[in-house]
Amino acid sequence: MTHASFFLFLGQSACYRKACHHANCRNFDRKRWCLLVLFYMQNVMTQTYELEDEARTLQLGAELASLVKPGDVIALHGGLGAGKTTFSRGLICALVPVVEDVPSPTYTLVQAYDGPEFPVWHFDLYRLESPDEMDEIGWDETQDGVALIEWPDKAGSRLPAWRLDIVFDFEGEHRRVTLEPHGEDWQKRCDEFRF
Repeated sequence: MTHASFFLFLGQSACYRKACHHANCRNFDRKRWCLLVLFYMQNVMTQTYELEDEARTLQLGAELASLVKPGDVIALHGGLGAGKTTFSRGLICALVPVVEDVPSPTYTLVQAYDGPEFPVWHFDLYRLESPDEMDEIGWDETQDGVALIEWPDKAGSRLPAWRLDIVFDFEGEHRRVTLEPHGEDWQKRCDEFRF
């Protein structure tokens, strides 16, 4: 078991999952390990990048395309204008080279692309009123491809536990993008990623 795998295992322990309320926890060994796991998960398992402009956001999407494989879900978090759609354009154009235009799926809710190796679905759930509506926009079809999801909180329990969360924040004139892998497979892939 690798060092990262060990901490991933610990990170899924009962203490972490049930939030043992560290300040009041009487099991000092468990408390120490749980705090160490939380520290490790917060500081080692995420990667943060400062993006100066739209071109760098497109480039990050294009380079992250090398990590994805069928069955992957990438959840894009961030406010309006934070760069989620721009990132998606970079990733989709890298996976589907013949595509010329990657429109925002704000009004259509989903855009589908037939890639040479697997299909790619780009969801924008901003206007969804219930997670049950995901069946109506083709969520069940995404298992053989890659799903990019803007406004993933609207998916509720339909959002898989093992996924890559990408958080877009404003940092003055720039954007701060944080990769948060969920699951050992995503963690391994992100550990090898350099940008």
